[in-house]
Formats: sequence, C-alpha cells, structure tokens
Amino acid sequence: MRDQTIAVVSNTSWFIYNFHLALLKTLQNEGYRVVVIAPKDNYSDRFEAFGIQYIEIRMNNKGTNPVEDSRLIYDFYRLYKRIAPDVILQYTIKPNIYGSFAAGMLKIPVISSITGLGTVFLNDGISSRIAKWLYKNALRFATDVFFLNSADRALFIDSKLVEAKKASLMPGSGIDTELFMPRKKRQDDDGKFRFLLIARLIKDKGIVEYANAAKKIREKGNSQAEFLLLGAYYPGNPTAITEQEIAEWEEEGIIHYLGTNDDVPSVIADVDCVVLPSYREGISQVLLEAASMAKPIIATDVPGCREVVEDGVNGYLCKAKNVDDLAMQMEKMLLLEEEVCREMGNKGREKVIDEFDEAVVNRKYLAKIEEILGDSVIS
Repeated sequence: MRDQTIAVVSNTSWFIYNFHLALLKTLQNEGYRVVVIAPKDNYSDRFEAFGIQYIEIRMNNKGTNPVEDSRLIYDFYRLYKRIAPDVILQYTIKPNIYGSFAAGMLKIPVISSITGLGTVFLNDGISSRIAKWLYKNALRFATDVFFLNSADRALFIDSKLVEAKKASLMPGSGIDTELFMPRKKRQDDDGKFRFLLIARLIKDKGIVEYANAAKKIREKGNSQAEFLLLGAYYPGNPTAITEQEIAEWEEEGIIHYLGTNDDVPSVIADVDCVVLPSYREGISQVLLEAASMAKPIIATDVPGCREVVEDGVNGYLCKAKNVDDLAMQMEKMLLLEEEVCREMGNKGREKVIDEFDEAVVNRKYLAKIEEILGDSVIS
C-alpha cells in the first residue's frame, strides 16, 4: 500500500460514481488511498462498498454568483489541508476554479479536467466573461489540464486561459465496454423505428430541435418512427425545458418522455438510433455509450460530438440548431436497410473499443499521476 492519497472532486457524487468509478478502482489497485469530495446525493453512500472514503462539500450547482461561490475557496482549503492529498483530480467548473485556488495556496498538485464548457461559454455575456477570468486565474495553479476535445483546448489556449504546455487531450471519461455492449431488444418487434435522446432537459442539448424535427417527420405521415426522450429536469438552469413543454409535446404525440432511469443500457438496448443535437459537448458520454452498444448515432457537427460520429460510417452529423437538417438525417436513418444500420452500429463499437475504452483513459490518468509524484519526489 502506497502512503499517498488521491482526492477526486466534482460537483456531484453521481458524476464520479457513474463516469469514474473504474478510475477510482484502478487507483486503489495501484495502492493509492482514494478520497471522493462532492456534494451529497443519492450516490454518495455507494463509495463505502468499495472502500473509498466520501467527504461532503456543500456547493450550489445552479448558482452563478461568484461572490457567493468564493466561499468555496475556504471550504476547499479547509478540506484539502485536513486530508492532505498528494494529488487532486478535479472535474466540473466550480471545483476546477475554486478548488484550484485552494490547492494553489497549499501547493498541492492538481489535474483539472474540463469536461465541457457549459452554458456560460455558449454566449458572450457578462457571466461568460467572469467565468473566463476565473478560469484564467484558477488554472495558473493547475499542474495539468485535460480537455476532452481539441476545439476546447484550442479555445482555452487562444484565449490565454491556460498555458499550452499544461493542456493535453483525454479521450473522455472512458466507457465500460463490457457493461455497454450489444444486447437483444426486450420488446417484441412491432415494426417501429425508435429514436432516443438522452440528456439533461436543457435547450443547449438540442431538445427543442429534436421535438421540432420529430414533428416535421410526423407531419409527412411517417408513422413508423417513434421519438423517445430520457433525462432529468434541470430547474434553475437558464435554458431549462419545462414540464409544460414536455407535456405539450406528449399531448401532440410528438415525444414520448421516459423520465429518468438508472439502467441506461437497458433503455438504449430497446431503441434503434440515439440522437444528440447538442450545441457543444466535452465528449458526449451518451454517444459513446450508444456506440459501444452498437447503435447508430446522429449528432450535431460540433466539438464533443464530431469526435464520436464519423459521418456515414457509424452515424450521421447534422448542422447545429438546424431542425430541417436534423430531420433529414433522421429520415436518412429511417430509410436504411436493417443490415446497413447494423453495420453502422458495429463500426461505432469498434471505434469506442479502440479509442475510448476506460482502460485507455485510466492508463493516461495513472501515468500522469505517477509523473507528478515522481517529479515531486525529485524536487
């Protein structure tokens, strides 16, 4: 057992459990003590079963007041000083900003992962300018900064938010290709072709475009297609989709809302194509999960989606915020022969195994941690 501690920090326990549990286990297997720091939610108590210590930190994930959030610097400082981790892995915007300030004061090495730019980077308002200023100052304290796509990395470097020598690419959070593997459908074949969008219910995920594209296809008299939506409401977000909007789409027979479901692989298994018309992603975990299960995929030609979808190979790309183009790509998918659809899915799974398997990602994290600790021992 190494006498070294790795702290893993995010704005939800859900994020760490669902996307990085394999990394935590890998670190444990290498002899590191692992501590998770995140706000308490339904997943926080699950780490104990794996011998991983969980420590709560309070965080208003929906708040955008930097004065209120600045208290997080003190909270992170207090926790980091008490735990004394040898390396900190930070995810999501508030830990990456306020946790980095605290770690910098304590001179603890930090790996910050920019998993996505969020709503604030999709506009040029005052909140975007504040977020960029905070990032620029906070990331001075990061030892390394991982980006999930080259466009985000270039944006941060060109905007002078991070030094190029610190910034490198990481192929997502990694996919458990044994969990997300092809399965037979549970339901009887009723001749329907089912599209599925999985996302938080905010406009930035392209949900309105999805509903309007579904409506266009419906209006052409295509009764073969069914349009499903899975995801949690996100009240408080400036682009949140409301329950009333969902209810109206359901009443019109456009969208069938599935609510939320912890067993995402079972939901994906029962559909024919997964769609994500997002405005921008880090690397879309949803698309990777669907591709890993050999489902053809449709997504916007934007950073974080185009890295997963090879147009015409494992799915189709469409223009962002363009209902007509999205509807056209979905109609193309509907017209494909079953064998061609299946081959698209198989190509997607091959791509995920080669480029995005969690073993590939976890080896990169481990190598960087060992490099940092080796350097710190030498110095």
